[in-house]
Amino acid sequence: MTVKVMSEQQVIEEGVGVAKVARFLATWQTDGGDYLAIRDRLFADETVETLFEKVQAYQTRQDKHR
Repeated sequence: MTVKVMSEQQVIEEGVGVAKVARFLATWQTDGGDYLAIRDRLFADETVETLFEKVQAYQTRQDKHR
């Protein structure tokens, strides 16, 4: 078995995409850079289970459009 070790940058670029990373960084910098406050505001009423369900639903919709 071979394990590919990736840098943080590779993980972000391949997992999220360069455009989304750029958007995140732009938002983060204009919002004062307090990622934890942003995260708390965005995910205040979420649990791991609800986020997982939303990701699955999103991926299903994306698969139908391909």
